[in-house]
Amino acid sequence: MLDNITKAFTDIFKNISGNSKISENNIRKVLSDIRMSLLEADVNVNVVRNFINDVTESALGEKVLRSVNPGEQFIKIFHDKLVEVLGDKYQELKLKPRETLSIIMLAGLQGSGKTTTAGKLAHFLKNEHGRKVILAACDVYRPAAIEQLEKVAQSAQVDIFTGDKKNPVKIAKEAIKYAKQNSLDTLIIDTAGRLHIDKEMMNEAQKIANEVKPDELLFISDSMTGQNAVEVAKEFDKILEITGVILTKFDSDARGGASFSIKSVIGKPIKFIGISEKIDGIEIFHPDRIATRILGMGDIVSLVEKAEKVYEEEEALKLEQKIRKQEFTLQDFLEQLDQMSKMGPLEGLLEMIPGMKDQMQNVNIDEKRIKRQKAIIQSMTFKERLDYRLILGSRKRRIARGSGVSILEVEKLLKNFMKSRQMMKNMIKNNGKIPGFDLGNMFTR
Repeated sequence: MLDNITKAFTDIFKNISGNSKISENNIRKVLSDIRMSLLEADVNVNVVRNFINDVTESALGEKVLRSVNPGEQFIKIFHDKLVEVLGDKYQELKLKPRETLSIIMLAGLQGSGKTTTAGKLAHFLKNEHGRKVILAACDVYRPAAIEQLEKVAQSAQVDIFTGDKKNPVKIAKEAIKYAKQNSLDTLIIDTAGRLHIDKEMMNEAQKIANEVKPDELLFISDSMTGQNAVEVAKEFDKILEITGVILTKFDSDARGGASFSIKSVIGKPIKFIGISEKIDGIEIFHPDRIATRILGMGDIVSLVEKAEKVYEEEEALKLEQKIRKQEFTLQDFLEQLDQMSKMGPLEGLLEMIPGMKDQMQNVNIDEKRIKRQKAIIQSMTFKERLDYRLILGSRKRRIARGSGVSILEVEKLLKNFMKSRQMMKNMIKNNGKIPGFDLGNMFTR
């Protein structure tokens, strides 16, 4: 989502990071460029003004001007101020102990992604925190809203309560009773939205909130709506007193203004971001990690956390030994592709590697190509996967037919696989550094 801002900041900081001395003039020039980049990203004007003033005040101090590496010091100051604007640190959901029912109410405009987010949040709480979750269908107006919630509940493998499908306040009250009777500890209430804020909608949401007294009242905001998302959040906060925000479609090509503006304007933290359409496509919003991503510095902590969820330590050590001895096979490669797909889109993972964002500027990751490569390997016999040298003429033709690709694509996969084996071995020998690394043709088009 923040690609445009990241590219602008990367270009700006290239000009200052190599300077041995920084003057007031070139700092002001850099800040002027940053101001324009933020405004173009649809960041709130007042937020931009206050942010630039804070950075200017800190950057023009004697300590900065006399530092050994003033360019890097300026970037550090900018990073720290960016973290402040985004929210300082992650604010956890306020949930009661499991013996007592916790209630989370979701509110927002129609089309913001409330219903999908309800399922994602339920999946997250069930799998990451071991909560026993139930969804309550309190959107009785939008056609097929209840059916949609039933589908996401099924995907998340959690319970759902629909009640009489007519009275949202009654449904919410009865959902609480049902949850307690069935020893469930977390209730997520999906409320109705409208295309715009209206009195009837806000009154109903207020009645539900007054009745259920939620532990968390989260505003669901579409990242693609920019500054408008901030204005809508302000209106919801006035009436409902929201406790936090979930930004949906964070993986989109939106300009990113909402994430910069919302915390500063309404004073409520962003708690989660939606990163894909999948049921597990929700991520905790860590301001410090998002700030490093924005500055093109990657997010190695989040990458490691994602990897820990799908890789066992013992398996990782075995894999490392195989790579060292150049015993890494096409079967191993297929298994790694499967594991990587569980961690999310490949482009997002690569961007978390420090310095990779800059290398990827002119590279298009082709997820469909990854699927084709998996199909090619799956068309091989197990013996061929263990020893790629067996794959010659007639075998290549058979594999190509079986996977629906050309012989040329089979040959290209084998060639890139051999290069990758050597690259991974070099990477381990150099303690994680990849000398002369190029994304090559493995996942690009």
